Amino acid sequence: MAKKRQLLIVATANKKKFKEIKAILGDLPLQIKSLLDFKKKPKIIEEGKTFLENAEKKAEITSSFYNCLSLGEDSGLEVEALKGRPGVFSSRFAGKNATDRENIEKLLTELKGLPKYKRKAKFISQVVLACKGKILASFKGSLTGFITFQPQGRFGFGYDPVFFLPEYKKTTAQLKPSLKNKISHRYKALSKLKKFLKNYLELTS
Repeated sequence: MAKKRQLLIVATANKKKFKEIKAILGDLPLQIKSLLDFKKKPKIIEEGKTFLENAEKKAEITSSFYNCLSLGEDSGLEVEALKGRPGVFSSRFAGKNATDRENIEKLLTELKGLPKYKRKAKFISQVVLACKGKILASFKGSLTGFITFQPQGRFGFGYDPVFFLPEYKKTTAQLKPSLKNKISHRYKALSKLKKFLKNYLELTS
């Protein structure tokens, strides 16, 4: 009889984000689900001042609510010319229920007139693993690039259409998901977490 896999709940209701995370962690001996798989969900208010604070909150509350392993991830865009904005407000830069398109339009408006060399930016991803309300580990990943003058590409989500990678001469929205998942800020953070999880699962199995 096959041994039952441990449950890992990714504390997100974002389908696209969950798809990326599951693609990166999918080969681990875990049953990976998101908040979308459950009718009853914990109440999580993202009011942290940093990506780490938000990720910790998501992981702690979710792991305690479901009494299992949980992964909290918070990520966003930091633009040098905007002194780090939109930062933790990346998903709601243009308002509480703003769409990706609205957020991108606001970003391009604020950077209007600035030449390429002044449009440096980086994606940040902070991941936190918790079990039954206790934080086990946290890891960070980043990806540096420039903000383009207009959206390009059909893959990805969020600010991907305007985040240009000089080494690939493409935006992250022009990269195939299989490539993006090997170089992204989220991949860098999750690959560190993956190593930790492998050891953790061996010790707790």
